[in-house]
Amino acid sequence: MRRKMLGAVSLAASLSLVLAACGGGGDDGSGEGDADGKITLSVATFNEFGFEELFKQYESENENITIKHVQAATTDEARQNLMTGLAGGAGLADIEAAEVAWFAELLEYEDSFVDLTDPDLEGRWLDWKVEAATAPSGKIIGYGTDIGPEAMCYRADLFEQAGLPTDRDEVAELLDGDWDTYFEVGQEFTEATGIPWYDGAIGTFNGMVQQLENPYEIDGEPVPLDQNTDVKAIYDMLVDNQDISAGLGQWSEDWTASFQGDGFATMLCPPWLTGVIEGNAAGVEGWDIANVFPGGGGNWGGSYLLVPEQGDHTEEAAKLAAWLTAPEQQVKAFEAIGSFPSTNDALTDENLLAYEDEFFNNAPSGEIFSDRAQAIEVQPTYGPNFFLINTVVADAITRWDVEGGDPSSSWDQALTEFKEAGL
Repeated sequence: MRRKMLGAVSLAASLSLVLAACGGGGDDGSGEGDADGKITLSVATFNEFGFEELFKQYESENENITIKHVQAATTDEARQNLMTGLAGGAGLADIEAAEVAWFAELLEYEDSFVDLTDPDLEGRWLDWKVEAATAPSGKIIGYGTDIGPEAMCYRADLFEQAGLPTDRDEVAELLDGDWDTYFEVGQEFTEATGIPWYDGAIGTFNGMVQQLENPYEIDGEPVPLDQNTDVKAIYDMLVDNQDISAGLGQWSEDWTASFQGDGFATMLCPPWLTGVIEGNAAGVEGWDIANVFPGGGGNWGGSYLLVPEQGDHTEEAAKLAAWLTAPEQQVKAFEAIGSFPSTNDALTDENLLAYEDEFFNNAPSGEIFSDRAQAIEVQPTYGPNFFLINTVVADAITRWDVEGGDPSSSWDQALTEFKEAGL
């Protein structure tokens, strides 16, 4: 099995900064019926979902169905298409893919989506994956596709320089604990080597804030930023450990280039990001994956399939969405592009658990990320203002971590921007 992860980069950038977009159809994206009884179902996605071969299989097993794939060029474009179609009441595909962080917005349109609740599918997905797609009314509007359980990617060769354990099991034991443990080990490492502990504060902030059940809003109401003690505590902890950050903005040219040297020793990583690391660090030996994440578990990324009510063939579309997200198909998508499953049965599939990653010192990444997925207890509630508030805080961190500004002044600026937004 070989990962083809390039399409996932946008998913990563989305939560680091503003989190963008989702699938969308268009005037030619809606389902069509032929005179001979055959049906064309359109499926709108973004990036890579690993569906191409699955579409062919479904068509071969259902001769009356033809699938039309509508793939957006960017996640921003896809999300715009979706929101435009919802607002206008027309133009959406029969099945729309959406990123987990958009659900606060989409749940406001719950009546525009088919209720996908099905007793026969109860228990198929991880509980938190289902909860994120469930409206307050109890209506389920999305079937889960992939997830992004986080582990710790690290440079074993740099750990050796610092006199730290290098074996992945020993590293997992070393870093087992809370974020204080992670930063304390980092201080020890950087003091011994002079090499930064992690790539940058934004990526680390991303992992930390997603362990909060309500990062910025409670019941749809924004928490005033000057009263958001949880987010401010994370901000302050990163400031206190600024000296062990490489100060790199993720996805920047400097960040990409840093993988070819001794840029940093650790990086929070979901499965899809391992392919990005491998691509950027081509030829560099020493990368490995430890089955550990500060604070227990965390998720970065993941999507759903939804069925808009405006479609002509909602029943057939719901059946296709259920089939595409079944454990058997999720394992095939993982084998095709590394899209990590969200169904319980797929997480125990022998093919997935047997997968090893050659670049990461033959790490048993299938088993590691399966364990990490089952360690996740909280999927943050992404309110309708998540993108705006998260950008305000992320920009504040960038000003001092990447640009060298003053953390205190930068936070004050964030408070001003929050107030000017009228939240």
